Amino acid sequence: MGFCNDHQYEEFFRSVPEFERMLTRSGIRLIKYWFSITDEEQELRFTARIHDPLKQWKLSPMDLESRRRWEAYTKAKEVMLERTHIPEAPWWVVEADDKKRARLNCIHHLLHQVPYEGVELPTVTLPPRARHEDYVRQPVPEQILVPQVY
Repeated sequence: MGFCNDHQYEEFFRSVPEFERMLTRSGIRLIKYWFSITDEEQELRFTARIHDPLKQWKLSPMDLESRRRWEAYTKAKEVMLERTHIPEAPWWVVEADDKKRARLNCIHHLLHQVPYEGVELPTVTLPPRARHEDYVRQPVPEQILVPQVY
């Protein structure tokens, strides 16, 4: 789509793995997810947005053009995954035609990527509130109250 030239494109693929290795050497745990939907699912979602006035705002001219270029974008995604998938910062692909299941699967996977250790928690006790005979709580001025609609 003309966002970069060939040199910039190649520089991106040279720089990203180096940058990600630098982050991980600094102790940052980098986990990358790609939520992947099928051509058919994208068409259904875009069509639903077109016909729902409450969701039309979600469709930008870029989205519409990306729909036309679905194959080219998919090929570009495949190259990106191949060239930026490194042991220090792997890509994980989430099958995302079903949004709810995709999110739950991703959360489940992410939680299993992080090593957890038991933490000893101190016992917490609520101290008694200090009371002062001369304190009177002031009413909140009406002009700054949020209306109680619910």
